[in-house]
Formats: sequence, C-alpha cells, structure tokens
Amino acid sequence: MKSLLVLPTYNEAENIEKVMQKLLVYDNLDILVVDDSSTDGTAEIVKNLPEFGKKVFIIERPGKLGLGTAYITGFKWGLEKDYELFFEMDADLSHDPQDIPRFIEKINEGYDVVVGSRYMNNTISVVGWDFKRLLISKFGNWYATTILGLRQFSDVTSGFRVYRRSCFSKIDLDRIKSNGYAFQIEMVYKLYKKGCKITEIPIIFYERFGGSSKMSKKIAFEAFLMVWRLRFGEK
Repeated sequence: MKSLLVLPTYNEAENIEKVMQKLLVYDNLDILVVDDSSTDGTAEIVKNLPEFGKKVFIIERPGKLGLGTAYITGFKWGLEKDYELFFEMDADLSHDPQDIPRFIEKINEGYDVVVGSRYMNNTISVVGWDFKRLLISKFGNWYATTILGLRQFSDVTSGFRVYRRSCFSKIDLDRIKSNGYAFQIEMVYKLYKKGCKITEIPIIFYERFGGSSKMSKKIAFEAFLMVWRLRFGEK
C-alpha cells in the first residue's frame, strides 16, 4: 500500500539525516517533513537529500505551530496525493524505523489504527527516562484511559502509529485542535468512537538522540483538560 510517514520537526538537525537513512530503505514509504521554522538548518538538510522531491517532501510553516497541527497538515497533504496509510513517528530517533513492517502486518490483519505501545502486557519498554518522567507518562495513560473508557489500551499517548486512509473520512480533521499528548489521545478516542478497529503492538522507546525535548507543562495541562472535554461530549 502507498504509505506516507509524516515527520514533524523543530530543530532536529542533529537527527534528521540519520532518521531519513533508516526510513528510505522502505520502497513503498514516502516521507513528508513538516518543519516549524527550525533555526538550526533542519529544512535545508532535508532539501539537500538526493531523494528530495522523489520520496522525501517538506512543508515549511511560518512558526512553531505545534505537533497536532503539523500532523493534520501532513495528513491533508497525503489525502490529496492518494496515500493509503499514514504513519506518525518522532524525528529524534526515539522510535525505531525497523518496527514499521510490524505495523503493516497488523494493518494487513484488518486493523484501521495500530499504535506502538511502551507499556503492553504490564511491561515498561522505555530506555533512558528517569523515574519521574516515567511516572508522569504512566499516570497520564492511566488517567486518560480511565476517564475515556479506553482501558483496553495501554499507551494512548504514544506518537508512533499508523492510520488507514478510511479513518480520516470518519472525523473532521479541522476540529482536531490539540497538540502533544492531547493530540494522540484525541485521535484514538474519536476514531474508537467512530468504530475504527484499533490495536497495539509492543515497541521500545529510546530517549532522544540529540536536540531538546518538546514536552512542557503547557502540553501536559492541555492533555489534562482535553480528556474532560472529550468525556463530556465535545465533538
């Protein structure tokens, strides 16, 4: 199936070429970088790749507009170009591109959405986090899945996942306004409510290779509030 991997970036010059090398081994996978005006030359590195304009594409945005809107922008671009599968992945080497065939295997089994989980089967598959960060992540997942009735899922905040094209016809992408963890939770919840068949596969999450984390108190607070808005019927 014709597949697109949407890769949001902001100051990922240390990582972007390494990530691209690992992704370009897949023949049926194109990569769309959505860059939020990186100041470290990330976009220039992408545009200088030999595969640019063939398998690698870029959308340059005028400012730091957020993870959620970056994905929505990428999804809309891919829908116009008739892609069938849409991947999300971090650009910082936290996610292993070698897992991509495992996502596709699940899609081929008939699932609409496949989420890479760090916490399946009561395990913790995270490398490089301190206890505080791990506790926040685990609590965030427990909090969201409990309030939203999604306890069958172990990692609704994961940013490594794939969607079938048909999923996006069931929701209004223009009404997805959240970012960060909140965006990931909102997408799973809304697609689950629309009857999409969702599953998880185990992945190992690695602390970023270089650059700086985009996580902030603002993003965490947004997720805290958004869960309740979804719970009480915000469409």
